[in-house]
Amino acid sequence: MLAGCTPWPAEAAARYRAAGYWTGENFDAFLRDRTRRFATRTAVVEGERRWTYAELDERVSRLAAGLLRLGIAPGDRVVVQLPNIPEVLEVAFALFRIGALPVYALPAHRHGEIGHLCAATAAAALVIPDVHAGFDHRAMAARVRAQGDGPAHVLVAGDSGGEEGFTALADLRDAPLTHPAPGAAADPDDVAFFQLSGGTTGLPKLIPRTHDDYLYSVRASAEICRLSPETVYLAALPMTHNFPMSSPGFLGVLHAGGTVVLAPDPSPDTCLALIETERVTMTAVVPPVALLWLDAVDGGSQAGRDLTSLEVLQVGGAKFGEQAARRVRPTLGCALQQVFGMAEGLVNYTRLDDDEETVVTTQGRPISPDDEIRVLDDADRPVAPGEPGHLLTRGPYTIRGYYNAPEHNATAFTADGFYRTGDVVRLLPGGHLVVEGRAKDQINRGGEKIAAEEVENHILAHPDVHDAAVVAVPDAFLGERTCAYVIPRGTPPGRSQLLRFLRERGLAAYKIPDRVEFVERFPATGVGKTSRRELRQAITAELRRTAAP
Repeated sequence: MLAGCTPWPAEAAARYRAAGYWTGENFDAFLRDRTRRFATRTAVVEGERRWTYAELDERVSRLAAGLLRLGIAPGDRVVVQLPNIPEVLEVAFALFRIGALPVYALPAHRHGEIGHLCAATAAAALVIPDVHAGFDHRAMAARVRAQGDGPAHVLVAGDSGGEEGFTALADLRDAPLTHPAPGAAADPDDVAFFQLSGGTTGLPKLIPRTHDDYLYSVRASAEICRLSPETVYLAALPMTHNFPMSSPGFLGVLHAGGTVVLAPDPSPDTCLALIETERVTMTAVVPPVALLWLDAVDGGSQAGRDLTSLEVLQVGGAKFGEQAARRVRPTLGCALQQVFGMAEGLVNYTRLDDDEETVVTTQGRPISPDDEIRVLDDADRPVAPGEPGHLLTRGPYTIRGYYNAPEHNATAFTADGFYRTGDVVRLLPGGHLVVEGRAKDQINRGGEKIAAEEVENHILAHPDVHDAAVVAVPDAFLGERTCAYVIPRGTPPGRSQLLRFLRERGLAAYKIPDRVEFVERFPATGVGKTSRRELRQAITAELRRTAAP
């Protein structure tokens, strides 16, 4: 195990192997095997570019050889910051082939995050686009590289490298194959790559994932989601995020021999057109994107699209409110699958044979029979069955510690290896989880606990509301009050009308928002989820401004 990483206890590792969860396959062997089985099938589509499994594998071998010539060695860390282009697959599997470790960053990350990742992992290289969404990644990379602990190499997904230290991927893959690829010898027990924590404060923590643990989650997800060679999956979210990577994501699709279609952005104009033209059968989005798609089809700009190929819409990354969930089948004509999980490990799915009420009211049940779940109160005592509490978990694909973070690990993990997820959930008798929200999203208004998601769900029931986010407002008397940010659908309903609507729905008086702010859009995280941290900061700053003499 790589230094700075927490290994699984020997007894647990032996149990996971005996149960068949860990099979001893590494990522290079994974691609070689699928290439052998599905060589002529289309693996990835982006615009006019279509690569078969055999073409992808050949490009991987050529790039792997070029990386070795450049000096990238087995065990080196390489930060990968690319948008949804086929080079994500090519670069990642080329690194696996030589035994190097990708460190996955999001396209929206900037100098602060990228510099942190390069320094924290002692990265040998950084892989970037040239210019993406109007942002000059070369200039950012040059700034990162100028730091004392910046990477030696910057690899650009373009036609030319340019300045010293910058190398085009095209130049690496054009040379002949002269180096053997040592990736097949990578230890399945060891770290394969790093993902980033989804925390809302501070710089991201690094999540080490091994070949064995991650590929188990990929295989199990593909089975649960019923993937096959006929699956056509639209990657609408940034594909270096855990959700579109492995739940089941593009890796699950490659495992099954299906086709991955890449969308440059998650907008309804882009994605619904791709669903129609590429006959997409499955895709995955976060709740704000799902709401945009639903409105675009329900009397919006995309009302005439032929979406009959779409069989499953996955929604995850954050709680999907019941009112919105009920719109999916009648509006899009497909099944909804709720997904609740985290890059640290645990993933839950509603099953495709669950009844409709279970699908729209729960966030699924765990992948594995060996996913252990605890629901505890603030004093770490088990709550009564069906009552809300803090979710803790451990299992065959949940990490036992962040990379090089002993102090944080001491609070994020229990002594016996359970991960404190930070989520508040209810565990139902059938094993399904209902997510009440993040622990920090629970608002304490004078001792009365308010679940933001509950209030949001009531607001979303108003016909003139597109989306809602309820956050805490500091208050000297009550400790916290509530502020509801609302995106209207057309003409805003008005504060008094909205509050009257909530009272008529039977919402307790203390849960009625103290403040309502109508806005055009919410700030978003790198993967498109609503950034509650920025909303809290905005209302706090506004209160300070209005209170100033």
